[in-house]
Amino acid sequence: MSVKNLGSLAGKVAVVTAATDGIGFAIARRLAQGGASVVVSSRKEANVKRTTESLQSEGLDVIGVKCHVGLEEDRKNLVDETLKKHGAIDILVSNAAVNPFFGNLLDCSGEAWDKIFDINVKSAFLLTKEIVPHMEKRGGGSIVYISSIAGYHAMPGLGPYSISKTALLGLTRAMADECAKYNIRVNCVAPGVIDTKFSSALTENEAVKEKMLDQIPLRRIGVPQEMGGLVAFLCSDEASYITGENITAAGGMESRL
Repeated sequence: MSVKNLGSLAGKVAVVTAATDGIGFAIARRLAQGGASVVVSSRKEANVKRTTESLQSEGLDVIGVKCHVGLEEDRKNLVDETLKKHGAIDILVSNAAVNPFFGNLLDCSGEAWDKIFDINVKSAFLLTKEIVPHMEKRGGGSIVYISSIAGYHAMPGLGPYSISKTALLGLTRAMADECAKYNIRVNCVAPGVIDTKFSSALTENEAVKEKMLDQIPLRRIGVPQEMGGLVAFLCSDEASYITGENITAAGGMESRL
């Protein structure tokens, strides 16, 4: 299939955080394949450079900006550099997340808790706040937060991370209500177990993997490209009447709080 046949995002400018690997990379690539001008970001300059060169070698319209989403100056620079290059922002995909803690929830330190919520939730809100005025000038836009199936089912050992992903579901609903008057749609994607470095502890241990597969009706681990297609749809005009939704892509795993 040609890049042109993947269209419907032509003329759009997209910012994707944590876009140098896994789900973020797949999303950035798919948005660019759909015709969007994409700005990829990550906290490590070398990873940004590698990803930008890789996607540009495919003939895609991509630039990279180093950005630690937890730092105000980096968030502002990401927005400023995007505007300097493209003059507008139509799409924000907030994918950045960390998990510095594994263990019993009650053993989580305040420091680890703060880091998880600063990156996984607070930075998503603050970057949205930074970008919404520019979308308003464009007459609208699309924001997608990347949550997790863990937001519906707290995973063993990942309590704080799971709770932060639940918080994104609420942020989606509240932000969608607030941004509707600007014709800005806000949605959320909750991936299931996807084959990435982030989930390698689950997918590379055969006993753990088998236990996970027992919970997945499709009986397989997802791949990042499947998330890219879903996000591209949500950012397109084909999804123009969809906002405030939390869409689970988890092979049939139950997704109720």
